[in-house]
Amino acid sequence: MPELNEEELAFAGRMFDLARGGATDQLAEYVDAGLPVNLTNSKGDTLLLLAAYHDHPDTVRALLERGADHARVNDNGQTALAAAVFRRSEQTVRVLLDAGADPALGPKSALVIAEFFDLPEMAALLRPARPTQG
Repeated sequence: MPELNEEELAFAGRMFDLARGGATDQLAEYVDAGLPVNLTNSKGDTLLLLAAYHDHPDTVRALLERGADHARVNDNGQTALAAAVFRRSEQTVRVLLDAGADPALGPKSALVIAEFFDLPEMAALLRPARPTQG
């Protein structure tokens, strides 16, 4: 893979800032124009993971609609779902689960994060409802 020049690195940095800031419409326009939806930084963080970590469910939804891979694991072993659980973002967790995100994926999975940080409300979201017996 060729190295990026300073201008390209600056542009990529701005795209990650859009994800962090929840600039949904702007980021979606760039992706629609050809920006790789799974653009990844030097830490393995994708646009989706950054949007999830910074609690921007609309941005997460827009990226998923454009093909973002919710199964990507960053260099720290985390997924977008794990990031959303850590941030206690119920809405973002639901968006990712609805898209098929796996709560057990990654060494620092969403389930591991919920347990480690004692987040029972997040753990409950991650476990499918059990049918009642009657």
